[in-house]
Amino acid sequence: MNAPIGVIDSGVGGLTVAKQMMKLLPKETIYYIGDTARCPYGPRNRREVLHFTWQMAKALEKMNIKMLVVACNTATAVALESLQKHLSIPVVGVINAGARAAEKKTKSNEIVVLATEGTIKSGAYENALLSLSTKAKIIPLACPTFVPLVESGEYEGQFAFDLVAKGLKPLADKKFDTVILGCTHYPIIQHHIEKVVGSQVAVLSSAEETAKEVKDILEYNRELSTSKSNPHHVFFATGSVPIFRMIANNWLESKELDIRRIDL
Repeated sequence: MNAPIGVIDSGVGGLTVAKQMMKLLPKETIYYIGDTARCPYGPRNRREVLHFTWQMAKALEKMNIKMLVVACNTATAVALESLQKHLSIPVVGVINAGARAAEKKTKSNEIVVLATEGTIKSGAYENALLSLSTKAKIIPLACPTFVPLVESGEYEGQFAFDLVAKGLKPLADKKFDTVILGCTHYPIIQHHIEKVVGSQVAVLSSAEETAKEVKDILEYNRELSTSKSNPHHVFFATGSVPIFRMIANNWLESKELDIRRIDL
């Protein structure tokens, strides 16, 4: 019951999911691994993504987690089924959650999916959206420059906005009322994306919906934490700890984070 929840991501993007989990489940402890040394996963082949995702999952399994959240869309598209089949704990991904949020929000059924090359190529969002509504008209767009921008920590200011605007240029002549941020890094630059697409378009992250799913599963399994003390979250990075710390402190609005280096 009081065991931690594991969260894995290709880098810092999964912090957007961890933040929502911390809000919705304040008693739960989170152990997070960000594979910052090998990020981004989007351009990598399926075999590499599967191997890296399993390395993170096994590292957290040794820490006796009670549940695993794959807070990376590329890893969810490639590895979720394998993890769910072979791990003895519940495993949740972010793609179905993002699709549900968009299906609830859209009025025109015209939905843009912004994601990495790997997620777009997988067709995972199209499949998830069409399983919810056959009326959905999906406009997929790979944004390969966005993850490196976020991982660099230089995601504020004019340069960042210009790079986002350039990445979204193919949408200029498209009609849509909803955008799914199909990569958990993208909410960190959501303010830039919203400025480009305009206030009439809903820009959605899968983080909130994923946190709700985590809560539902823990409630159903009667595994919600009963601890009286505040949780001690631990964040592991495979790459630079100072860069990870800077982004995590900013995004999670805390200077007291326990951040450690890990070798997989």
